[in-house]
Amino acid sequence: MGRKVNLQSLVRPNIWSLEPYRAARDDYSEGILLDANENSLGSAIQFSNQAIPTRSNGDATKEAPSKVDGDGFFVSTEGTAHPTDPDVHPNRYPDPHQTSLKQMIADYRKLPSPGPDHLFLGVGSDECIDILMRVFCAPGKDSILITPPTYGMYRTSAEINDVKLVKVPLIVPGPGVPREDIYQLDVPNIKAALRADPTIKLLILCSPGNPTATALRLSDIRELLHFEGWNGIVVVDEAYVDFVEGEGVGSVATWVAEYGNLVVSQTMSKAFGMAGVRLGLVVTDPSIAAILNKTKAPYNISSPTSILGRRAMSAEGIARTQSQIATLTANRTHLLGLLSALPALLPPYSDSHANFVLVPVLTGPGGKPSSPRAKYIYKKLAEQMGVVIRYRGGEYGCEGCLRITVGDRTENEQVVKQLAVVLSEDWKE
Repeated sequence: MGRKVNLQSLVRPNIWSLEPYRAARDDYSEGILLDANENSLGSAIQFSNQAIPTRSNGDATKEAPSKVDGDGFFVSTEGTAHPTDPDVHPNRYPDPHQTSLKQMIADYRKLPSPGPDHLFLGVGSDECIDILMRVFCAPGKDSILITPPTYGMYRTSAEINDVKLVKVPLIVPGPGVPREDIYQLDVPNIKAALRADPTIKLLILCSPGNPTATALRLSDIRELLHFEGWNGIVVVDEAYVDFVEGEGVGSVATWVAEYGNLVVSQTMSKAFGMAGVRLGLVVTDPSIAAILNKTKAPYNISSPTSILGRRAMSAEGIARTQSQIATLTANRTHLLGLLSALPALLPPYSDSHANFVLVPVLTGPGGKPSSPRAKYIYKKLAEQMGVVIRYRGGEYGCEGCLRITVGDRTENEQVVKQLAVVLSEDWKE
């Protein structure tokens, strides 16, 4: 046998002690899966024998003389189809710049011209988050500011990069807190923290929030972008922004023309239903985008990802996505209506702007939010009743909460039916 080594003495201490991000599939992978905020209706892409959209001269879409196989991947009809596009030849490295895909995204998001100069593409938004920390934060020295309750990968990525965490919580439910302020930014305390700590390089905001489902007020984001007491970057994670409805909320991606200190992170995983493809993006000032693009691995976006991304950005893919967004927002209203009939649940603390809802479980009708009961319900639904949702009662400000991804009408009705059964059981803390 070969000589053994003392791994702990070799591995970086922050990695050795790392608590990994716990993904939904780490717990349950069978049943009605309404726990990971995926698009429950499917994808922007229909996997059939279609041509693959490509970009001609940066301003028109045409179809390559090609088809896809039974799994939806490219098969050349003649062996030399579209030879100028490396993405259709898997023996060649992919386009390192992805200009065609970037142009299609820029057109859809109505980004300032030249659109591709404002974009970085990553392997999901998780790579986008990671590269921002690697670019802006010195390990063991710098910090980021997050606003719990929020997406758990910010913490995980910070720990991997040996970056300190500063936390200024959102305004959470409590006596006397107006509903319109719940899960919104505590702007005065954020400013105070930024002013007091020059090691904070990134302020990461999630809008709509995960797990809150609440979109942040645009006026609050703008106030922080104008704050002169701090030299840093405001990052707005808009993974669920396509599901936002209402005044005073929504995307800030087009603001990059105005603010050189703004980075917007988006993903194709949610509204476009491409979670398995792993395609995320950053919208920002061209000077920041250039730094991110020179830092990334040369070929981080694979050929299959590029092909599927362009198909999703085709006219057909966009139309399909917009139809699914309309259906999911209607289904969100449907789900909330069904949940409101269950007496042992409270309505969401604030408006739901994502493709999921966050609902508090009570000890009983008229009782108080109960995390033990919520966790019991989560486990029983998954292990005995074939319905998988997500327990979030351990998050700050989310006492007793379950997070439920919006499904189709049948899935919504099934999850509420099974919830009603479990909630009918007697419960004692």
